[in-house]
Amino acid sequence: MKRFRRHGHESQRDKHKQDLYQFNKTVEHGFPHQPSALGFSPSLQLLAIGTRSGAIKLYGAPGVEFMGLHDENAAVTQVHFLPNQVELVTLLDDNSLHMWTLRAHNSMSELLEIGRFTLSGPPGAPPSVTRVTAVLAHSSGELLLLGTEGGHVFVVEVPGFRELEENNISVEDVQNRIPEDYVGRRNLECVETLHENPLNPRQVLIGYSRGLMVLWDLDRQRPIQHFLGTQQLESVWWMEDGENILSSHSDGSYCQWTVTGEDPQTEPEKQEMPYGSFPCKAISKVIQLPSKQGPPFLIFSGGMPRASYGDRHCISVIHSKTHEALDFTSRIIDFFVIREGVNHRGEPSALVVLVEEELIVVDLQTEGWPVIQTPYLVPLHCSAITCSHHVSSIPLKLWERVQAAGAQQNTHYSKKPWPINGGQNLAPDPPQRDLLLTGHEDGTVRFWDASGVCLYPMYKLSTAGVFLTDADPNDNMNQGSEGEWPPFRKVGCFDPYSDDPRLGIQKIHLCKYSGYLTVAGTAGQILVLELNDEAAEQTVEATVVDLLQGQEGFRWKGQARLDVREEPVLFPPGFQPFALVQCQPPAVVTAIALHSEWKLVAFGTSHGFGFYDYHQRNNILVKCTLNPSDQMALEGPLSRVKSIKKSLRQSFRRIRRSRVSMRKHHTNNAAKLQEINARLEAEALQEMELAPVQRKIEARSSDDSFTGLVRTLYFADTFVSDSSHSTPSLWAGTNGGAVFAYVLRVPSLERRAEDPVVAHAAKEIQLMHRAPVVGLVVLDGKGAPLPEPLEVAHDLARSPEMHGSHHLLVVSEEQFKLFTLPKVSSKSKLKLTAVDGSRVRRVGVAWFGSRTDEQLESSLVVLTNQGELHVISLPSIKMMVHYPCIRREDVSGIASCVFTKYGQGFYLISPSEFERFSLSTRWVVEPHCLVEAPLQMRPKNPSSPVHRDQPDGVPTEHRNFKRESEGYGEIQCAFSKSV
Repeated sequence: MKRFRRHGHESQRDKHKQDLYQFNKTVEHGFPHQPSALGFSPSLQLLAIGTRSGAIKLYGAPGVEFMGLHDENAAVTQVHFLPNQVELVTLLDDNSLHMWTLRAHNSMSELLEIGRFTLSGPPGAPPSVTRVTAVLAHSSGELLLLGTEGGHVFVVEVPGFRELEENNISVEDVQNRIPEDYVGRRNLECVETLHENPLNPRQVLIGYSRGLMVLWDLDRQRPIQHFLGTQQLESVWWMEDGENILSSHSDGSYCQWTVTGEDPQTEPEKQEMPYGSFPCKAISKVIQLPSKQGPPFLIFSGGMPRASYGDRHCISVIHSKTHEALDFTSRIIDFFVIREGVNHRGEPSALVVLVEEELIVVDLQTEGWPVIQTPYLVPLHCSAITCSHHVSSIPLKLWERVQAAGAQQNTHYSKKPWPINGGQNLAPDPPQRDLLLTGHEDGTVRFWDASGVCLYPMYKLSTAGVFLTDADPNDNMNQGSEGEWPPFRKVGCFDPYSDDPRLGIQKIHLCKYSGYLTVAGTAGQILVLELNDEAAEQTVEATVVDLLQGQEGFRWKGQARLDVREEPVLFPPGFQPFALVQCQPPAVVTAIALHSEWKLVAFGTSHGFGFYDYHQRNNILVKCTLNPSDQMALEGPLSRVKSIKKSLRQSFRRIRRSRVSMRKHHTNNAAKLQEINARLEAEALQEMELAPVQRKIEARSSDDSFTGLVRTLYFADTFVSDSSHSTPSLWAGTNGGAVFAYVLRVPSLERRAEDPVVAHAAKEIQLMHRAPVVGLVVLDGKGAPLPEPLEVAHDLARSPEMHGSHHLLVVSEEQFKLFTLPKVSSKSKLKLTAVDGSRVRRVGVAWFGSRTDEQLESSLVVLTNQGELHVISLPSIKMMVHYPCIRREDVSGIASCVFTKYGQGFYLISPSEFERFSLSTRWVVEPHCLVEAPLQMRPKNPSSPVHRDQPDGVPTEHRNFKRESEGYGEIQCAFSKSV
């Protein structure tokens, strides 16, 4: 019999989908992966960062963010803003130049690429003739001066990128006017730096790599003065008086030269070696700024004694009698200084430093030069991220208590406001308060304000204090010893090394109504914590749970459990642990569930599951799910990587004891650690997985590895024994396709402290295809998911419908199956994978609504191993929409994905960045900002002498960056277009 579609019904259904669902990648949170260039516009008050993957990101006031992506897969080596304009120029390592602009559209600014250019030399010329090594954005806003590897300087008109050949400066023109003995002794080599005279923009200083500096007159096309340096040149700084020049060199010295007009100048006026006469590293950049508070600020990077501290990444700040060597934990990319005043020529106020793993801003006006906390670009990966947990609509009281606990941790930060404040944030205030909790390898849990565009740090919880570890509590690396020379001071929070990987956080669950938090770790530890506004000294009670239940013939080959401190521990205000469950064997905790109304926490590993009464501090039930063939479960995923981690830990301890950092190779080590942790769960949960191929669903053998691994745990008040009385219950799903149900007898509130919680087995389901169970949801009589614990008590959800049949939705890797309760009879199912090899990797319940209707609909949100997002209707379990989101090769990104309650999600696109996406038309968090052109206009007569403000293009020195492959997802350009 033929079936005819009802077109009206179909069109209405399609319109309904369009009202509810829309996929967008909205914003990237965190710190850009592999930054390679820094720029700053004093007039726009915008910061620009270029990366090795070709991304360009602009930041202003909190919430003002722009992103662009070059079509070329090449690293950004330099970024320069055109002075007093909304354009900027980027130089890539493929030698191409690109012009970008901030253009207003619909009352919002967009970052657009408006031109590209590559220097072309004469026929037959070697590539070095046109290989750009230094860029000067002229203060006229109309010219770019491009120094090259061959020693030439090309003059290009912008924004059209037209080469002005008659104004070019050839290396021959320079060599013909300097003493022959100086030329004979050395080749000038590449142009290392270009600087404009701050008092006369028609004079430019050209610095060559071999040490020669030439003051060039752009109008008369001839040199004015030569400075005959003998050491390899690294950088140049022209002081504001226009009469003195600083040059820094490869031997760790800097020199001061005087602009006299006498030619040539063979010796500097002054030469300094800041850190002694022993061989020193190069000073890669030096600046000197006047101060009304006394002597000028002298700031330079590098220059450390090569033998003792050659592996340190330092910037030295010297002012009056204060001298500090700011010691960073990763390589310095570049730095600049922000100054007060309308023309940005006042007192130095803040030092902004971009290092490979974080952005650090130092307050230069407050005693002690404290760090200013950044509202964005915070390094999410200060320790490698191991898990994430999102909580929507945080009650105000809990929010304020977490905020207050975090404020007490941040007293060491400067009180000064964030100094970069360009643009206007036009985004509406977030409709709700959201938290993103990230677990880390060092045993910390960080709380982030995820309500808006900026992912802002609120509070940090450390669990390491509960345990005895190899870390030395007296080893304080943050401050140097008194009288130490150089006077080191540790700055920044990036430190990816964990003294004990067993501390790593694997699962997090926060109850936003009660303030209870449970976190589970890599060595089978489950901590229960409660929020306390005051510091407290207490002993954490430990309960050891044997998940093997006396099974014979099994020997655990993995890591040992963590030793718990027996003495009382002083915990600061915030979340404080009061109960600890230790699983034996101490395997990675793979699932947890918290029911704060019943005061129960359930936990599961590769050996079984149990649940614990944290009100009476005793364990209630243990169920061993281990299959005799699960030999891999006895080794544990850590056993295959613990040797490399042990070696790394031992190396890092030797580093700390010797007080000599060995971190110059930390990037590779950190990447290895991140990759290991990102794949821990994948190794355990994907042991049976084959590459995606064209196939049908086939039954899996019970002999497959890890069949007993617990994937999901779920508390529900539903009908388990009969259809007339609902009871509390616990449901557990395993990697072998089994579902276990237990009925719980929870005493009344009056008897809760005396009577025990009792549990007994009620149901067991075995899926025919034995596919891993990744999610369990109970639907009430109206087909809606059951509310969260205490949600109804706080009048934030309606009571579940207890009339009519409840249903259990079992989500396996390969299908969605609906069972009626209490009979557990199959009602309907949806097969996800028929021929394309898709498997469910992440699943969550989300609520969707249109922009015009207050009514909300619940749906199931699913991410597959193909990187595709699916929205499935409830309770009909029909496919509504699907969108490609993550590359299927990006295993780390897929494994890190977390969904929100209102149709948004986060996943890692690199070790340091979350991509945020939305499936909802109603709830979208994305930048809405406007940047207007500065009031200053271009000079009508660029040849007339004017006092130039601080240059908008910061880095002009030659930098070499090797291209590295990106192991994470592609960077998506959500806010920029190419024209």
